[in-house]
Amino acid sequence: MNQPVDNRAARDEYYHRIATKQLTPLWEALSALVPERPRSPCVPHLWRYDEVRPWLLESGQLITAREAVRRVLILENPGMPGSSAITQALYAGLQLILPGEVAPSHRHTQTALRLIVEGSRAYTAVDGERVHMHPGDFIITPSWTWHDHGSEADGPVVWLDGLDIPLVRFLDCGFAENNPQETPPVLRPEGDAAARFGANLLPVDFVPSHSSSPMFAYPYARSREALDRLSRSGDPDAWHGHLMQFINPSTGGSAMATMGAFIRLLPRGFAGRDYRSTDGTVFQVIEGRGECVLGDQRLAFGPRDTFVVPSWTTHRFAVSEDTVLFSYSDRPVQRALSLWREQRLD
Repeated sequence: MNQPVDNRAARDEYYHRIATKQLTPLWEALSALVPERPRSPCVPHLWRYDEVRPWLLESGQLITAREAVRRVLILENPGMPGSSAITQALYAGLQLILPGEVAPSHRHTQTALRLIVEGSRAYTAVDGERVHMHPGDFIITPSWTWHDHGSEADGPVVWLDGLDIPLVRFLDCGFAENNPQETPPVLRPEGDAAARFGANLLPVDFVPSHSSSPMFAYPYARSREALDRLSRSGDPDAWHGHLMQFINPSTGGSAMATMGAFIRLLPRGFAGRDYRSTDGTVFQVIEGRGECVLGDQRLAFGPRDTFVVPSWTTHRFAVSEDTVLFSYSDRPVQRALSLWREQRLD
């Protein structure tokens, strides 16, 4: 049986020599490459909307939506400074559009979602169909689809942007293109996608043009009604409350291939049990107040706040009033690769 040998100096000299040939010893990196459990550089963090909003509005005095293309303040995880990421796989930012502005049309390989935070009477257009946005609405911009935004409101409109930018960057497959037409023509009436795909029906000749849901807008009024009905028909799950996922009606799967989107109702007085999963998750508070408890750390949240729970971080929810949380994560990718894991703790 081989006995350990104390030859650190010889090893270091050997490592130095092989490094000149772009070689490195696996045994020195194995525990980091194949850890016993996820070791995310992300840390839990909460952005209070009331604190961020003045900075966001100030940006509206410094640069127009046309100049910026997208006027956004990135929510960058404190554990990964300079990364423009909120988790290892996800991006988040708060976008502002002011009355009369247009955010010009472009497209990119990154898939995007938005959750409307403040204001109404702004619109987004996806491949020729417009939808007017209201607080709590969930909207998808599928990969490589033309999209633009505009505002007919008399005040600021703000939404949370969620994208798979870090994932696409990791895969080295990011492309973007600006549209010569700043505001392309409207090709279909508003509500066309919902009529075709939103009633458990599909056009008989439907052929998908991308992997995201063809029903790109999910109004909050309908989501809230579904949650209310669930709350009246049974008790909440002890870990999740009344939790639902947004789906692609043409497949029954996730609404987006790279990001899962979810909405939950935590009834007044809900005190959940500890839970963890491998998908780092971004939460947006639509209504209500409460806490996300992560060991000794407590993230006390209120309406319009945003917070992040890193991969495999034990957490639970406790709320003082009826609370609705929107969330998104990279769960569909992990599931497709047979990597996703969860644990419900007592």
